[in-house]
Amino acid sequence: MLKKLLLLLTLFVALPSAAAATPVSVYGAWLCGNDACTWASARDMNDFDAKNHWLVNRGDGMPSVNLVVLSFVQPLKLLNRTTDAQTLNGVPRGMDANVVNYFKSRGVRVMLSVGGITYVDAWNQALAANPTQLGLNAAQVAQSLGVGIEIDYEENASPNLAGLQAFIDAYRSQLPYDATGGNHAARLTIDLAAGDRWLIALARKATADWLNPTTPVLDYANAMVASKQPTNASAAQADWQEHIDGKAQYNPPIPPLAAAKFTGALYIVTGQSPCPECTNFGASLISSTGSYVQSVATKVGTTNGMLGYMFWAAECPSTRRICTTPPNTCENGVGAGARTYNVPIPMQPLRQN
Repeated sequence: MLKKLLLLLTLFVALPSAAAATPVSVYGAWLCGNDACTWASARDMNDFDAKNHWLVNRGDGMPSVNLVVLSFVQPLKLLNRTTDAQTLNGVPRGMDANVVNYFKSRGVRVMLSVGGITYVDAWNQALAANPTQLGLNAAQVAQSLGVGIEIDYEENASPNLAGLQAFIDAYRSQLPYDATGGNHAARLTIDLAAGDRWLIALARKATADWLNPTTPVLDYANAMVASKQPTNASAAQADWQEHIDGKAQYNPPIPPLAAAKFTGALYIVTGQSPCPECTNFGASLISSTGSYVQSVATKVGTTNGMLGYMFWAAECPSTRRICTTPPNTCENGVGAGARTYNVPIPMQPLRQN
């Protein structure tokens, strides 16, 4: 009997334990302004607050997110430092210090997204013309506004990876990688597809060379929203798992991406009526995917769990969808998630392994 008890005890000790939950670190929203992501004019800040107050107050005085990404900067205009009716020195006129400070004064980090699906050609043109200068210009804007930069280069067929490498090198020549996160302008991220079946060449390059936790160049990646909202948690997690696993069957393969080096994205507006991700946390994918996001086992690095979530998109991302403005604000979805997951505000230093 004693031998049997000792054997059972040995087997019990040897059983693998479930991955412990890792706190959500990044919990952000892409913010499109009131003109479908153009940001063509400076905002009246009283109106801006009325439209976006839920982002900085989820009902208990705390913000609903710890990051907003102002979307989008046109890359060719940034390269040329264009000034026209919609742009000032290469940056949309609405992306000014008033908007940035509105969030930063409340502990919410701010980034500018360069690109988007509308500006694929502009990215290609800018990278072909002078990627080094583009990177230097982006770094200058980041420093002047105290914001980070997101690379949203959605060229699926033949991305200019050499040009993008030159852009990143130039940016990092001015703003070296900062593991502490203390220098907001040093935060440089990239958007990848929801899984590994689109933006394949970009995912391969980014995963192997820029998001390696032992020699990091970019802070992290966002696995963007799919073409439509996943029907359930399993569908969302299947996309994210592709980044975790990589694609060994591809030629050349895509290596696994460290769980600590990416976020997953969900829609908060999907049509002409609010969705649970905006209005009802308990019925949302933010809730049903939470266990996976916080505990998925990594194949690279040492810590389990993804960095967190990004949401597409606040205010008015499209003329064909509702806006997240009153009465369709998202404090009961996104905001409730921030409270449930005890999201750190302001954002704390990110896991590096």
